[in-house]
Amino acid sequence: MINFILNSRILLVFIIPLFLGCLSVFAFQPFNLTIINFFIFTLLFLIISNINKRSKNKYRKKPYLVNLFYVGYFFGIGFFLAGTYWISNSLNFDENFKHLFPLTLILIPLALGLFYGLATFICGKFLKNDLPSIFLFCGTFSAVDYLRAKILTGFPWNIWAYSWSWFTEIIQILNPIGLFAFNLLTLTLYCLPIIFFIKKIKHKSLILILFSMTFFSNYLYGNYLLNKNNENQKYYDKDKSINIKIVSPNFELKYNLSEEELYERLNKLIRYSNPEKDKKTLFIWPEGALSGKYLFEIDKYKNLIKKNFSKKHLIIFGINTLDQKENKFYNSFVVIDNNFNKKFQYDKVKLVPFGEFLPFHTNLEKFGLKKITEGFGSFSKGSIKNTFTYENLEIIPLICYEIIFPELIQKVNFKSTLLINISEDAWFGDSIGPHQHFSKSIFRAIESDSFVLRSANKGISAIVNNKGQIIKSLKNNETGNIEYRLPILEKKGGNRNDLIFFVLLFTYCLIFLRYKKND
Repeated sequence: MINFILNSRILLVFIIPLFLGCLSVFAFQPFNLTIINFFIFTLLFLIISNINKRSKNKYRKKPYLVNLFYVGYFFGIGFFLAGTYWISNSLNFDENFKHLFPLTLILIPLALGLFYGLATFICGKFLKNDLPSIFLFCGTFSAVDYLRAKILTGFPWNIWAYSWSWFTEIIQILNPIGLFAFNLLTLTLYCLPIIFFIKKIKHKSLILILFSMTFFSNYLYGNYLLNKNNENQKYYDKDKSINIKIVSPNFELKYNLSEEELYERLNKLIRYSNPEKDKKTLFIWPEGALSGKYLFEIDKYKNLIKKNFSKKHLIIFGINTLDQKENKFYNSFVVIDNNFNKKFQYDKVKLVPFGEFLPFHTNLEKFGLKKITEGFGSFSKGSIKNTFTYENLEIIPLICYEIIFPELIQKVNFKSTLLINISEDAWFGDSIGPHQHFSKSIFRAIESDSFVLRSANKGISAIVNNKGQIIKSLKNNETGNIEYRLPILEKKGGNRNDLIFFVLLFTYCLIFLRYKKND
């Protein structure tokens, strides 16, 4: 059986990598079968090294570098097909966009798969059954993950590090080193079983013991931080706290709301908020609660807001806004008081491809693909990333998809910060999307050493503390509110850039090059 697989180009180069890519989805939320990745990356490495070994005979008719590219490419297609199929779900909610369904379902995996094709193409030729090759393999894969997070709009969804979202003790190291450095270390750990398939490597048991000790030490470090944090927050100063209420209305995704439907939704939001007029409270409503409506269209209901809320209240919610001078519309994070006075507005910077804008819109029309762009109106990108102050807290707004980008919080240097993520997760439908989306909040909380407040419509609403622990939550598609007395904490640190990642990546390259020179 093994010989049959090794002699079959179709199986070894195309089918098995595609299957491994699809299988990897079980390593992430909501499945959390992280152990699968040890099998996946070990097998992927062995496939590549086998192609190298047999390139002089079996694959003489086909340039073996092309085969190396195909291994990574089909692995990437499977990875993104299984992990991001929910993107196409979002297009089923609008008749204007349904024709884009096959485009997103097929084109996105085909495009994103190129990153892993590039990884195996670059490193594949140099891979041998030796220890330095493992460093090259992990370094290359982490490098292309970094590239896909940064190129064009960036898409750092399901970075391999996110497969540890359930293990808060292990991921505390995120705070000092950042997401991409942790991703490189994660890939290295997943490749550990490879050493047992390489005869040249001596002292395998010693290597395993060292890795195990490192892993356990990291666990102890994380456990210590969590226990210390929990003790500190038991006795926080009640005067240095704010009352917040997160609302999860569980509305159906519907655009072009009638006036009656809009009025009904506002009343439900108020009822779910259950405001106490004498209690100073920050209310957080999700993105999409007032789907398709502009801020100026809600102004007519300001008396309804004034009647139910007091001067002690502020309301955060997501709404479309219009710049009439430039004829641009935005997906905005808005803060209003009880008189419907706008206190703050943030316009979304990171827009969702195919959901909020169509990539290469004008180019598609130039090539005569008018049908594809028909009925598609893109949001404009916000030009400024800013924060607003509330009760000595600097609040960092993140709209929906923006929670996946660590760089949006890396350069914030305030002593006390709070991340507020408002989201419309009805787009995902009944899929794995809301679970994967929420897991990113855990990582941003640890990286920034800040609480994350998340209000999602048809998603997971929650309070995540500065160590990534879920304090309170509402399940996916659960209606209600979360009320909490939030401590105002001074940040003790946080990752500011990706410097540690580049240092580690450079170190990995040096290890490989030094060995290659002496080989």
